[in-house]
Amino acid sequence: MKDTDKRHEGGGRRTGTEKSEKDQSWIPKIIKKRVCTTFVEDSLSNGVLCQCGGVRETHCSIATGDFFGAAIVSQWDSSQHSSEYPTDAFGELEFAGAGRRHSHFLRLSCDTPPHIMYSLMTTHWGVPSPNLVVSVVGGREKVKPWVREVLRQGLVRAAQSTGAWIVTGGLREGVGRCVGEAVRDHAAAASSLSQKKVIAVGVAPWGLVHNRQQLINSEGSFPARYYVQNTSHDSCCLDSNYQAFLLVDDGSVGQRGGETAFRAKMEDYISHQRTGIWGSGSIDVPVLCMLISGDAAMLERVDLSLKKATPWLVLNGSGPAADLICELLDALSAGPMSPPSPQPEGEGSEKTSAELRDRARERVRRHFPAKADLEKLVDRALSIYKNRDLITVFHGEQESSDDFDTVLLKALVRASKRVSSDASEYTEELKLAVAWNRVDIAKSELFNGDIQWKYEDLEDSMTDALINDKPQFIRLFNENGLNILDYLTYRHLEVLYRSLPDSSLAFTLLQRLLTERQGLAICSPKEALALKSPQNPLSGPSSVKELSLYEVSRLLWDILGDVCEPFYYSLLGLDQSASTRRALKQVNKLLQGDCSYREQSCLYPWASLFIWAVLQNRSEMAVYFWEMAGESVHSALAGCKILRELSKLESETETKLSMKELAQKFENLALDVFSECYQSSESRSFTLLIRQSPVWGKATCLQMATSADARHFFSHDGVQSLLSQIWWGDMKRSTKVWKLVLSFFLPPLIYTNLISFREHEEEVSSEEEVPLGRDTESLDGGDATMLSLSDCSLREEDVEEYAALRDNLKSAPSSNPKRPFILLRWREFWFAPVTSFLGNVLMYFLFLILFAYILLLDFKPPPPHGPSTLEFVLYFWVFTMVCEEIRQTFFRGNTTLYQRMKLYIEDMWNKCDITAISLFALGMCCRMFPWSYEFGRAVLAVDYMVFTLRLIHIFAIHKQLGPKIIIVEKMMKDIFFFLFFLAVWLLAYGVANQALLYSYDPRPGWIFRRVFYRPYLHIFGQIPIHEMDADKLAEGIECTNNATLVEAGAEPCMSTDHNWLVVILLVIFLLVTNILLVNLLIAMFSHTFSKVQEHSDNYWKFQRYNLIVEYHSRPCLAPPFILISHLHLIFKRHIRKIPSTKIKHFVLEIHGREASRLNTWEAIQKENILFAQNKREREKDSERLKRTSVKVDSVLKQMAEIRDHDRRLRMLETELEYCSSALSWMTEALSQSNLVKTTRPPPALRDLTSLSPTS
Repeated sequence: MKDTDKRHEGGGRRTGTEKSEKDQSWIPKIIKKRVCTTFVEDSLSNGVLCQCGGVRETHCSIATGDFFGAAIVSQWDSSQHSSEYPTDAFGELEFAGAGRRHSHFLRLSCDTPPHIMYSLMTTHWGVPSPNLVVSVVGGREKVKPWVREVLRQGLVRAAQSTGAWIVTGGLREGVGRCVGEAVRDHAAAASSLSQKKVIAVGVAPWGLVHNRQQLINSEGSFPARYYVQNTSHDSCCLDSNYQAFLLVDDGSVGQRGGETAFRAKMEDYISHQRTGIWGSGSIDVPVLCMLISGDAAMLERVDLSLKKATPWLVLNGSGPAADLICELLDALSAGPMSPPSPQPEGEGSEKTSAELRDRARERVRRHFPAKADLEKLVDRALSIYKNRDLITVFHGEQESSDDFDTVLLKALVRASKRVSSDASEYTEELKLAVAWNRVDIAKSELFNGDIQWKYEDLEDSMTDALINDKPQFIRLFNENGLNILDYLTYRHLEVLYRSLPDSSLAFTLLQRLLTERQGLAICSPKEALALKSPQNPLSGPSSVKELSLYEVSRLLWDILGDVCEPFYYSLLGLDQSASTRRALKQVNKLLQGDCSYREQSCLYPWASLFIWAVLQNRSEMAVYFWEMAGESVHSALAGCKILRELSKLESETETKLSMKELAQKFENLALDVFSECYQSSESRSFTLLIRQSPVWGKATCLQMATSADARHFFSHDGVQSLLSQIWWGDMKRSTKVWKLVLSFFLPPLIYTNLISFREHEEEVSSEEEVPLGRDTESLDGGDATMLSLSDCSLREEDVEEYAALRDNLKSAPSSNPKRPFILLRWREFWFAPVTSFLGNVLMYFLFLILFAYILLLDFKPPPPHGPSTLEFVLYFWVFTMVCEEIRQTFFRGNTTLYQRMKLYIEDMWNKCDITAISLFALGMCCRMFPWSYEFGRAVLAVDYMVFTLRLIHIFAIHKQLGPKIIIVEKMMKDIFFFLFFLAVWLLAYGVANQALLYSYDPRPGWIFRRVFYRPYLHIFGQIPIHEMDADKLAEGIECTNNATLVEAGAEPCMSTDHNWLVVILLVIFLLVTNILLVNLLIAMFSHTFSKVQEHSDNYWKFQRYNLIVEYHSRPCLAPPFILISHLHLIFKRHIRKIPSTKIKHFVLEIHGREASRLNTWEAIQKENILFAQNKREREKDSERLKRTSVKVDSVLKQMAEIRDHDRRLRMLETELEYCSSALSWMTEALSQSNLVKTTRPPPALRDLTSLSPTS
């Protein structure tokens, strides 16, 4: 489609022409034209013209007469007297002076199969498949004004909302010209997307087209330039407002009606195609014929389509044929009627009563008095009347054009009800409304409370709405009887994934995973045979039909990374730790069976649909599924993560931007909901951040936000408050740093009041006294319902450790364990992350001091004279650091070894640690041997720089230094760009300078020094004038120009021939580097600073989380004493088997009632946010104007009804006045005659003045 659009927009560009010729070169081999080959004399032309309309000279044979003078052939017939040849008119049409995009055209035989043309239009011409086809037919006379308004306001608007084709004759006359003007007016005011929804197709007879010779080219025209007569009168020229022209050729010239049979066949074929993507809709494409005016020949066209069960919409009052049909429906229905079902023509004529035929004859004679074949027209009229169920009348002068789309819908519903005996009227009307995406009609006509919808009635329409992206219908179905738990089985979910558009990124990624699985299955002939299955109409191309939930799970695993556990693995019976190859074999084996899992209901239906919509970047649908799904904060962050990862893989710029915008929208939604939760209850919001989600693979909100790079979310005060609480542990956040340092060096001070600790004993006791009280509190408030961090760190950890100890010692104390105050206070101080951080910082400074002392003052020679004792202490210190790095890599989390190593390597500071430790190991090994002693010392000196730079990470926790570190990190990228430009100038100037100053100097070291080193020093002002200026050359320098001596190592003499050029180059070099490039670097730094400075706080808060997590997971002791903590952890975790509960500060697992209450509370806060957003949306000026416009339209419609009622009342009063006068006259006549003898006087007129409103 995009290629087609570009080819259209390209005008006469050669590249588009070559592509079009290649794409459509096959057309003449398949599509034919018709040429009259037998001359059948037209008696009215004196032998000059054939009955086909062509002259005698263009015919190759002539139908001659016999000996009696009578012609052998008296009537020309297209099928007998014309022959087919390859078409010679096809390609693209450019209307001269129109300035519009090109239109497609094709000359084709009237016998061309319609499926070929439909495939050509939708596949090769790029015309979108229709959701509706409206075939407009009518006369050539001038169209009435109200009909023009119906076409402009009613038909085109209905076509835009449904995605319809409007089929007419395509000529600049009558109805075709009016439709073209309506499409033109719509295109001028509509967006490009709306223009693509209205497709005007012209089906015209080839022999009637004016200037058709301009279109003939046996190789195709790309484009053919077509000149249109600039006149206001109707003509047979093609109309420039149509997107495609089918020029039907029956061999005739200048005659009408040759396209009628083909057009009817084409409409019948399209009516059997399915709507939606890949024909995935729940209904066939509706086809509706629309009659405007028309002559007597139009009755044959109407009758032909009605016999093929094509519905018709007739505009009453538009012209003769339309008015005749409307009168037939009204007048004949009053008398004896024939059976409504269609019958054979002969049988129906026999059963038609004479009275019915007389009525029909009277109406036909009234509208077509000059027609000779009156009885034939009467038969046509009666045949049309038999199929009256397919005809809908639109009273244009009485009904508004705003209701035209509703009339179209009801007309098609009448037809579908007639041909579909197993479906109710409302179900078919619903399917049409879904196909047209007219949720307003569905709400007003179908879901107004009068109909009780069942699940079976909505299932197909729900699938149609999901696949074709109609979220308003999904919302409507969910509110009116559709249970999502019954609908979304895993089979339905797989069907939805198989229906992904082939242009989407998710489709491409799933195809790769599917190919991988099928490639493994091909290795086994039995499995390869099992993979082949019949085509499913809902599954798209054959390459998609075998998509399973395993490919979806793999895709989500690749996108979400290690944050979540794999989706659908337990459903498929797969082990998370299993290798990919083993999992593929298990899935292939599972899919060969009955796949019983597909009949199960989806465990989290709204979340599954949310993922499906997000993968397709469907904004409105994804937001609605997010509203319906639980765990709002978590789901929004997950959608943000998925979209940001997909945007990195997307190649199209527009789609990439839309993904980023939708990701930011979900991050904002997560921030809004969490902000509402934090205002409602602080402790509950903390629990919300750290609880594991069963929907999202046991990930927490903090983990998902980190993975999604949600910096705005992390900058929220609630998130930072939780991080600060975890950072300070059981100490109060108001504790001064100097108190921590003093207590660190004097531990007994922690038992004094120097440091304040949070009280938690009262909370624990209150919870023990009233264990069930928290369940009775309101969902909107009350912090007692959730566990506090002190509860997790003290009560649960202590209970677990003491429980494990009791199991080992076979003892069971009756009361809950409680540590002594001394041990408890010791743990509260040393186990806090801030204490661990402080200890690591202080010990790291000691490590750097020791390292510097050894390098500068105590670096002994190789063994046996060294190393010194302090150096061995340094080696042991680094060894404890290596142990800590090994713990961080291999003993964290429950993921696989590869995932742990990958997660460790991804951190920039871990790479710095690996570099520092590797350099230290290399330097330590080299310094042990005399031959590499100096090299080892140099390596350790460089390694000291790396260890020192590691301090930057420690300073990231500081509120003032942290943001500045972010800015420096961003500026480092600018330096690399600056160095690239600088290197170009250094190389250019250095080589030229060396070549001009020294004619021959083969020494590599001096070449490098003069080409790179010296020009670099020139930037900072170190310019050796005595070596560059010939007037200031130093005397007494020994040099030579002998090449042999120079190669032996002698100093070459400088060349002074081009000394002036050297000075000029120096000036230019300094001008560019010192002024241009340096100022460019300063400008880049300024831009980076201004850009990052406003968001640096968010960046710092985001990095602060990573630092807190790192030191929260570290042992309380710092290197080199950290080895004690490692031995304690090994004994505690692997010998005593006591699980870690400290991680519950960041990961909390809750179940049952408590989890349900938390989800309900979160859902209430989300509803509050959505209500506030909807209220703000309704209060916008645009929404108020829209509501006012609707009210004004309603008032105008009511006023029109009031005027109509007033007109009817006036007519009724006139008739009553006439009746009253007639009765008075009759009364007076009877009273004066002697025919009737009365027993009482006539009644007197009653005085009604007392009943008047003025009395």
